[in-house]
Amino acid sequence: MKKFTPFCIAFLFAIISTAVNAQTLKFGHIDLQALIQVMPERDTTETEFNKFQTELEDILTDMQKDYQTRLGELEQLDENASELKRNAKISELQSLEKRIQDYRMNGQQQIQQKYQELLNPLYEKAMEAINAVAREQELLYVFETSSNVVLYKSNQSMDLLPLVKQKLGIE
Repeated sequence: MKKFTPFCIAFLFAIISTAVNAQTLKFGHIDLQALIQVMPERDTTETEFNKFQTELEDILTDMQKDYQTRLGELEQLDENASELKRNAKISELQSLEKRIQDYRMNGQQQIQQKYQELLNPLYEKAMEAINAVAREQELLYVFETSSNVVLYKSNQSMDLLPLVKQKLGIE
């Protein structure tokens, strides 16, 4: 009987641990891009980004107008103009052309940085809400579906978009 008791205890322990491990695994999914698109802050962010982009484009337009003006001046130099004057105008044009190219490259980088700078707070707010809902729903994992990385999504996976929108107060 004494040998039987440890065996029974081990058997019960095995059954209990199996029952604990067999609890339902809960997964969720969300389209993060769809959430960001419906957040009210998105409109303000987009307006600010468009304003920034327009300012950069206006500066580039002014530089291109200046280039065209100087090119016209070079073309209007008559045959009596000295080689020194002609070379100075060509040098000015080349310098301005280089500045325009550099401005375009820097402008693209600035646009990308500004976009990230403006969207990061939205993503942080969305992630906080997603994490809160996932904890409330006791989910083990939440998959992001807009990136098309999820190869299969069961009907048992919980769509968090409505719950996160509710958490953020979005209709």
